[in-house]
Amino acid sequence: MEHDVEVAPVNLAARVDDALSVQALAFGLTEEEIGIRRHIVLRHLLCPGAHALGATTPSGRLVGFVYGMPNDRTHWWSTVVEPYLRSNGSDDWLDDSFVITELHVHPAYQGRGIGRRLITTITDGAAQPRSILSAIDTESPARGLYRALGYQDLARQVLFPSAPKPYAVMGAPLPLLRGV
Repeated sequence: MEHDVEVAPVNLAARVDDALSVQALAFGLTEEEIGIRRHIVLRHLLCPGAHALGATTPSGRLVGFVYGMPNDRTHWWSTVVEPYLRSNGSDDWLDDSFVITELHVHPAYQGRGIGRRLITTITDGAAQPRSILSAIDTESPARGLYRALGYQDLARQVLFPSAPKPYAVMGAPLPLLRGV
């Protein structure tokens, strides 16, 4: 049950392996990709304003997580997406935005509102007036959730080096929409 799962701040650096095991299942990562992402997550957590939440069961099992930070145009993600956003006049979204860096829920716990609780809780604590994120550019439950929360496509078919599939960059004013 979703109500058996608590969403609360988590020391993601201490639980990075638990988080990456969730991400690996949710996203289909190889062992090599997990190693690379481990380094990236730990580096991101050192950024000013980085914040993480976990979704844990009563036994303490991490079944979902989200982390993000105030966006910085000098970060790698911003440098990749900026030309796509600039081409359609929406690169101002890179300023004064809270970026959702990662959001993943264990497949056995998806569809229970946990992802919604994670993203709305973390953005409710953001000082910025809007949020941005990237998601694989396909119709998926994740993209449906983001749209329901008020995110709109800012750029599509965004190609990240070494990513096999194109992404969409999405943005939403904060606070995120609440609804059914």
